[in-house]
Amino acid sequence: MVALNERKIAIVRTLVESAPDRVVGRLQQALFESGGDSALAGVRKLVEIEAQDRSLRNTILSPIAPLCVGDGVSARKLTFPARALPCLWRGLKDLAPDVIAAADTVIAEINDTSPARAVDAMNRSFDALTRLAANALRAREQRDFSVAAELCDRARPGGADLLAACLDLAPVVRKAAQRLPEWIAHSGEDTTAASRLAYKDAVATADDAGPRFFEMLAAQLSPPWMVLRVISAVMDKPTERYMADSEVGGFGEGVMTEIDDALVAISKLDLDGGVTAGRAAGKLVELISLQTSELEACIELSRDHGWGLRIVRQRKSLAGVVEGLLREAEKLAAAALPTEMASKQRMRRQLPCLTVMPDARAVTRATTLLAFTQEIRSSANYAGFSSVHAKTLENIGAMLDHYVEDVLDHLKTGDVEHVEIAGAFLAIAADYCERVRDEKAGALIRRRAAVACNGDAAAHLEPHA
Repeated sequence: MVALNERKIAIVRTLVESAPDRVVGRLQQALFESGGDSALAGVRKLVEIEAQDRSLRNTILSPIAPLCVGDGVSARKLTFPARALPCLWRGLKDLAPDVIAAADTVIAEINDTSPARAVDAMNRSFDALTRLAANALRAREQRDFSVAAELCDRARPGGADLLAACLDLAPVVRKAAQRLPEWIAHSGEDTTAASRLAYKDAVATADDAGPRFFEMLAAQLSPPWMVLRVISAVMDKPTERYMADSEVGGFGEGVMTEIDDALVAISKLDLDGGVTAGRAAGKLVELISLQTSELEACIELSRDHGWGLRIVRQRKSLAGVVEGLLREAEKLAAAALPTEMASKQRMRRQLPCLTVMPDARAVTRATTLLAFTQEIRSSANYAGFSSVHAKTLENIGAMLDHYVEDVLDHLKTGDVEHVEIAGAFLAIAADYCERVRDEKAGALIRRRAAVACNGDAAAHLEPHA
């Protein structure tokens, strides 16, 4: 194949430079796997250069890089337009190319065994660049910094000044971020003292820098609300009233608002959404459980009023929503595997209805809730509904056992007109059994079904996605 000409390479360069980081990363991986294709050699080199440049940018501007997302408009979080970050970087490369080149060399030489003074020297060079960026952003003389300032002001009033204030705070945040894993994982006098010292350094830069310091630290964490541990250490596990009335009260309010939003999302679970929707709702249950536990661990709460009462109500609401979905899961699982009253005399019980193929919508709706039930297995133990969850699994498991045995009995006695229909229902039962028990239980049903069907319904016995 012929390599791309310069005009096409220029088009690709423009597209790559404007793409988000994750897209550039995926493109780099895809081109790496393409091997030695000469037609893509120019594109591969271009993408690699762009990826390396972004890695350097995100390292030097790490204190503010995670804040630059989307259009930068947010009423809850400190954010700036994603387009502002490459503008800042282009401006820095124009104003201080030699400093950036030196920083790139230092980064390549730093490793885990490097002495602390080498790391400090590297941080000082980065801090010099962020100070330069802050001053240039305020001055708005260089074209790229002027564009960045306009983007920020368009996203929120005073956005450019706010970004410059974050750049002023970058040296403190950079140093604190390097110790965040320790602060989050281990509480004690040493970590508490270090976090308080970092906070003191932050507020020394500006009187209103405290909340901004925590916002910037939160952006370095996954999940961001883990910053509550740092706040708790700095404020010595504050009471809810003290924290709510302080300048950082918005962090607690923000987490509880996220919990309320998650509760609404769970209650509006789309039953036709299948496994993906069920798992997503289940992950929200775990998230709520973790967030409420974190609030209780980081803040002195009262169950009778304020935030403490709100969390109690959120826990009750979560339990109510989940228990309702679990009850519905039992009903829909039974509906997806229909039965009918036995026609034989003296036999008064329900037997599988194997005259028509499974109802696709009924199967999907049951699958959604069973995926949800499966996803909350670990969180049920500490979220307040473990007994209901266990009972639901037991009931559905028993129903599946009876249903499978009845279908297999019909197959063995030849009392099935359409073997493929029986095979389809057994495949569904196997899928459901995997979700309420484990993969081995589902595999056992498939093996027994394959033997009973003698291969006639083999196409229906494969696991569903």
